[in-house]
Amino acid sequence: MFGKLGKQYAAQVAEKIEQLALDKLNERNPQPVHSEKTTERLHKVSGRRKAVFIGINYKGQKSELKGCINDVKKIKKFFQTHYELNEIMVLTDDKTAEPETDCAPTRANLLKAFRWLVKGAKPGDSLLLHYSGHGGTVKNKDGTEASGFDQTLLPLDYETAGPILDDDVHDVLCKSLRKGVRLTAIFDCCHSETIMDLPYVYNVNGKLEIIENDKNKSVATLVAAGTQFLLDGNRRVAGDIFLKEFKNLVTCGTTDAGAESARRKKNIEANETSADVIMFSGCKDDQTSADTRVQGEAIGAMSYALVQTLKKNNNKRLTYTALLQQMRHVLEGKYTQVPQMSAGRKLILNHPFQI
Repeated sequence: MFGKLGKQYAAQVAEKIEQLALDKLNERNPQPVHSEKTTERLHKVSGRRKAVFIGINYKGQKSELKGCINDVKKIKKFFQTHYELNEIMVLTDDKTAEPETDCAPTRANLLKAFRWLVKGAKPGDSLLLHYSGHGGTVKNKDGTEASGFDQTLLPLDYETAGPILDDDVHDVLCKSLRKGVRLTAIFDCCHSETIMDLPYVYNVNGKLEIIENDKNKSVATLVAAGTQFLLDGNRRVAGDIFLKEFKNLVTCGTTDAGAESARRKKNIEANETSADVIMFSGCKDDQTSADTRVQGEAIGAMSYALVQTLKKNNNKRLTYTALLQQMRHVLEGKYTQVPQMSAGRKLILNHPFQI
């Protein structure tokens, strides 16, 4: 519909509409927005580095994927090349495709790998987790999710052993970590924005504003996304988004602000972390992450964007927020998913990315 300049204009309009929508929603349900003055800096990495890499293609299953083990190989190679990883564990469902595989990515083994990663972590240590596979959602039963759903990871044997809930991911990976430990998590899967139940999600531009109202933020972002699709010529997708978010806008206007504020405060306090926990996820909770092909090779779109961005900026001091922005730029116009960045504490992330 438009050329390059048209798409740039669409992006600018979408950004403006998102901010206007967010401002309007926050007028109805005022929420605290924290700037750099109320956030903390990351602790320095001075100790050991451990990493877990997980890739599940679900080979032979009806839900088979193609690029997840390739994701593991590329992500692992990049970080092994640029950092000294003292200990690693690799879980895939095809040892032929990835000879360094330690064990199959069953539910029991995934939880065991998570516990291995965080066990004995001391201040100054850096931990890395990369997961590429299926993600899903299930009905939330304890009232802790604003959306009414829990996000899940689907291990190789999920049909018999069941999924891993975001509550479990948070409890195993985050709760035991001490102040001064850094955990960097990368989840390339569907519905992954809050898979670790981290309370602080950085805004659509990666700016250092942390919005503690996931519902308002989600509505504003998706309204902007609808505008982007409309200006890019995808009227059907735009219509679907506007219809869905109009209903959410009405709901937001009638929500009991006091009850919502109390629920949110309780969840934030429960999910805040002592350690520096930072997560990059492939998409928002209501989006899917693409299993695609690039130059003839099967790969996850988000993992590809991450590696390409880090490689491109190899000799530059790329900040966390710039990394997020550039990853989004790699995917923009090709995929509908929008990578997200979240944290367990109110962190300043305008300094160089490092594991």
